Amino acid sequence: MRAVAIASPGGPEALQVREVEDLPAPGEGEVLVAVAAAGVNRADTVQRQGRYPPPPGASPYPGLECSGTILALGANVPPRWAVGDQVCALLTGGGYAEKVVVPAGQLLPVPEGVSLADAAGLPEVACTVWSTVFMTSHLSPGESFLIHGGSSGIGTFAIQIAKHLGVKVFVTAGLLVIHLLRKEIRYYQIVSESVLINSVILF
Repeated sequence: MRAVAIASPGGPEALQVREVEDLPAPGEGEVLVAVAAAGVNRADTVQRQGRYPPPPGASPYPGLECSGTILALGANVPPRWAVGDQVCALLTGGGYAEKVVVPAGQLLPVPEGVSLADAAGLPEVACTVWSTVFMTSHLSPGESFLIHGGSSGIGTFAIQIAKHLGVKVFVTAGLLVIHLLRKEIRYYQIVSESVLINSVILF
C-alpha cells in the first residue's frame, strides 16, 4: 500500500509518498478502513518536525484522524459495523495511508449529508469536546458555557453541539474572526468588544 512517510524531520517537503508493507488483517475488535481523507492536526506537523514521536506500538506514519470505508472486520467487532460502512476514526497514527487498522471503539459513523472529505476532520474535535465538556464536566441544558477561541476547530464544534443541546453559549474571539463566525455559524449578538483583544459573542 502507499503511505505518506516522513523522510527526515523538516518542513512539508519532508513528507514523501512511499510504497510500504501492507497492513496485517484486523485483530480482535479491530476494523480495516480504506482511507478516503485524513485530517491535518498540529500533532502531525510537530511529528513531521521531529518533535512528537509516535507512541509505542503506533503507526510510524502521521495522521490522527481519517475517514473512509470499512474493508474488513476482526473478530468480535460490535454488530453495528459492517463491511462497506462509511466511517471516520480517531487514530494513534497512520491516517496518511491508503489503509489503516482501527479499534472499533474509535469509529464514528459519517453523519448524513457530510462528505468523506469533511468527515475526516470530525473525530478529534468531536471526541475532545464531548469527553471534556459533556462526559467530564457534565454541561447540561440551560447552563451557560464560555468558550475561549471560538473560531478554532474545537471552538466552532463546541458552539454548535452546545447550542443544539440547549446550552447558553458565550464565546471569545479576536475581532478579525468575527466575520467568519457570522458567516459560518448562526450569529446572535456581540456582548462586548475590545479593539485590541477580543469580542465576546452570545450564541
